[in-house]
Amino acid sequence: MPPIRPTTVNQLAGDEPALGLDAPGPHAARRSRSRRATLQRRLLAGGDAVGIAVGLAVSLYAFGSHHHADDLIAGLVTLPLWILLLKIYGLYDADGKRVSHCTVDDVPWVFHAMVFGALALWTVFRATPLEKINLEQFVAFVITGWVCVLLARAATRRIFCALVAPERVLLVTDEPLATLLVRKMRGHPEYRLAPSGYLDVSDRPGPPVGGEVACLGRLDDFDAVTEEAAIERIVAGPSLRQTDLIDLVRRASARSIPVSLVPSMVDVLGPSVEIDDIEGITILGINPPALTRSSRGLKRGMDLLLASTAMLVALPVMLVVALLVRLTSSGPALFTQERVGRRGRRFRVLKFRTMVVDAEAMQQSLRAQSGDPHWLLLDRDPRITSVGRFLRHTSLDELPQLLNVIRGEMSLVGPRPLTVGDHAQVSEWGRRRLDLTPGITGVWQVLGRARIPFDEMVKLDYLYVTNWSLWGDVRLLIRTLPSVLRRRGAN
Repeated sequence: MPPIRPTTVNQLAGDEPALGLDAPGPHAARRSRSRRATLQRRLLAGGDAVGIAVGLAVSLYAFGSHHHADDLIAGLVTLPLWILLLKIYGLYDADGKRVSHCTVDDVPWVFHAMVFGALALWTVFRATPLEKINLEQFVAFVITGWVCVLLARAATRRIFCALVAPERVLLVTDEPLATLLVRKMRGHPEYRLAPSGYLDVSDRPGPPVGGEVACLGRLDDFDAVTEEAAIERIVAGPSLRQTDLIDLVRRASARSIPVSLVPSMVDVLGPSVEIDDIEGITILGINPPALTRSSRGLKRGMDLLLASTAMLVALPVMLVVALLVRLTSSGPALFTQERVGRRGRRFRVLKFRTMVVDAEAMQQSLRAQSGDPHWLLLDRDPRITSVGRFLRHTSLDELPQLLNVIRGEMSLVGPRPLTVGDHAQVSEWGRRRLDLTPGITGVWQVLGRARIPFDEMVKLDYLYVTNWSLWGDVRLLIRTLPSVLRRRGAN
């Protein structure tokens, strides 16, 4: 195989080398990976120190300490211990171990660390001549420090992404899976993965044939490709034979390149899979979903509390939106449509009207222009009004669905509520997605809304239901706002 020119690899990855990273070449990947990890840990530690310092200052100055400067200096002296505590909690190593790790994943661990550290700091202040920390200062420090640390972590991750180019990824799989993985990586730049191409492991005879994704050779070319392209991560598919996979992992480990494995049962696995072992033999536990009565009660309680509060807060905005809809186009302010709910029960979903009144009658004539055969997906839908386009981009048209949530027909987080016609296209196994009540937001909303193909949306909803957890719902709620602000996949 002829050597790969570094410029070609950079063009395939879509990024030039950024600050602090080496250009492709022998041993460059190991150096850049080490610098990447060091820079990220230092940025996170610096952000954590700033967040804790701000939290300490706010709690001391806002709640009546008479010796602000002395107490603040004493608290700042403990900052190295705070960094050590967060290191013990694993908050500086997770980014390098997981591709999809983000600040939302740090929320529970940072809170736990703040409570533990604040208790230790309270003990220090009690055991020294310093002024004692009262309850108000303690609570203020935990909450303010928690919020400030999370904000600082989000900011430092954005700074890191601006300074450092994405990881150069080599796929070791067959062409169909390589194409799918590349599409997902390029569609979600937040993963910071730049696919350089793939090594074909299929059994077809003759030289490898490149399709949409650049084929860089066969498995025998692994050493040459990883060196010349400065590969920083390997993603291996399930089509690899076991002996080849073992050899691949050993060769990648010798070059300090992490390997991510795509399991053969990718369509049924999810984040709730338990990693277990039997006398050192690793096994994956795929447990049947058990949504107990208490779990459903917690989910419903969270829905009622948050939806009622949001309804009260958003009421003035909803009145203004309703007025704008009525003034800019003929027809009612609200649009209702029959959707399929939990266990197949029908309900009327509420939305602000974003289309002309006879939009549904025009649907069949526009079907030929659709970008998806399962539902109507248009780059520029002529039925959408000017105000409706703004409402869809900002998701304000979905505010009336809070009433659906209060009535129990929908949830804040859940599978996508489909029309009767769309639901009829879902295969039998996919209808398991309706074991939970449809949601205003969900995995489909966070990952791309209309950009996600119909079949993939069904799989995502299925995985959401079979891997449900209350923290998963909270995580999706937190991630919804940035997705809406970025207008990701708005149709």
